[in-house]
Amino acid sequence: MNELDKKINAHFPGLVVRKDLVKTVKGNAIVPTYVLEYLLGQYCATSDEPTIQAGIETVREILRKHYVHRGEAGLVRSNIKEKGRYKVIDKISVALNDKTDA
Repeated sequence: MNELDKKINAHFPGLVVRKDLVKTVKGNAIVPTYVLEYLLGQYCATSDEPTIQAGIETVREILRKHYVHRGEAGLVRSNIKEKGRYKVIDKISVALNDKTDA
């Protein structure tokens, strides 16, 4: 990492997104780039390589747990019904029927 990158990380902690990591994390996943950039900015905005690797694993775990694919709608519905709440990274719409969903 060059001096400019170090200076940027020092003055803007948590706001720097390494674009090269987006390709590393994305792979074949159908995840919007802005979602990956936000998560990488949260967990990988540092110049410390071990912290970056741990951050990449954290981002992958978050995506695995909370990013919903279209075919998993029933599973998400079931989790919400059982737990009462469930974190989702996606645009969703919800309709609640108090009589049948209680």
